[in-house]
Amino acid sequence: YPTRGFDEYYHKIRREGLKWNRKRVLRVYRDMKLSLRRKHKKRLIKRIKQPLETPSVLNQCWSMDFMSDALIDGRKLRVFNVIDDCNREAIAIDIGLSYPARAVVETLENLKEEIGTPKYVRCDNGPEFISKTFMEWCTKNHIEIKYTQPGKPMQNGYIERFNRFFREDILDAYYFNDIYQLQRISDNWREDYNFNHPHKSLGNKSPKECMPRFDEEFKFFIKPDLNNNYLSNL
Repeated sequence: YPTRGFDEYYHKIRREGLKWNRKRVLRVYRDMKLSLRRKHKKRLIKRIKQPLETPSVLNQCWSMDFMSDALIDGRKLRVFNVIDDCNREAIAIDIGLSYPARAVVETLENLKEEIGTPKYVRCDNGPEFISKTFMEWCTKNHIEIKYTQPGKPMQNGYIERFNRFFREDILDAYYFNDIYQLQRISDNWREDYNFNHPHKSLGNKSPKECMPRFDEEFKFFIKPDLNNNYLSNL
């Protein structure tokens, strides 16, 4: 029984009447490579509960989260999702075999150039989000991080609901040969989601119908600055 552990072995030997010294039994136990890895209790970071509010303007709060899946050949992949809490718009779905904090910052930098930066970001306590790289980038761009409490995923309920749609429609519906195939399918799905997916909380409107970033009548792009003032750039 290789998973029982030393103490159970030792007391079983004693019950059988063998009076071997404890140190001797432990030495033999270790020589036989039976030592089990000690399980250390994971220290959970204490977080203050942050209310899940609906912002009134775009780029006030973004929600972020990771998803996991695998390719046909068994390689693991990660999906990084970012949505705007105001209109539930999916502003990024990026795929990678690995996705360290450096890649998270790269995605956010691309979004910064495209649509600006948020006032807040909401995320869990994953290693990418508590890394020095990510926190320094947020500080540099004057972005406050709203962490959810450990074990409370519904404190980030908007992105959790989005993840469910994405998993049912894409991850559970297809087999993928490589991450590029998944990225193409995800980009098409994201466009359809933003323009055609009705949300009950938005009056059965799609994210783009509820609050578009691009005004079709005047043909200008609405880009929020760091102070959330809307600038009309022709």
